[in-house]
Amino acid sequence: MAILPPLHHDLHPGPFGTLALTAEPDGRLVGVDFSEDAQTEPQEARQRLHRPSTFSEVHRQLEAYEQGRRKTFDLPLHLEGSAFQVAVWRILLTIPFGATWSYGQVAAAVGNPRAARAVGAACGANRLALVVPCHRVIGSSGGLTGFGGGLTLKRHLLEHEARCF
Repeated sequence: MAILPPLHHDLHPGPFGTLALTAEPDGRLVGVDFSEDAQTEPQEARQRLHRPSTFSEVHRQLEAYEQGRRKTFDLPLHLEGSAFQVAVWRILLTIPFGATWSYGQVAAAVGNPRAARAVGAACGANRLALVVPCHRVIGSSGGLTGFGGGLTLKRHLLEHEARCF
């Protein structure tokens, strides 16, 4: 059994909450998670987790997004999931800043128009919040549905993008 190198971790505090960042030793991002626990981490833990060389570009791009100056991310990603999940996440990367698609639209774009529920499950399994913009996926009626950071945050992100569009 191969021993895997340890992942790098950092925190990114911002106007949408604290994000827990995870990257592989080669710098590929594997996690950008809204973390309630991260907001209460002691300062010593934040300093211990920080890997400037790994996360400096991630922080820079997240800050530009938060300020409305960045509409897409250009970061090395490691999308790990089933073939269907990865296909969904790749489609999410094509949804333009400020736009929303329904779960059905994403399912059709993936080539399986009847897979709206499976698209919802893939969005729920997305570990790269904001970077892989699952917050841009809404219900067919136009209503907001599930989001790992909560519906209030999803609304806030969509309003932010609408203002900056």
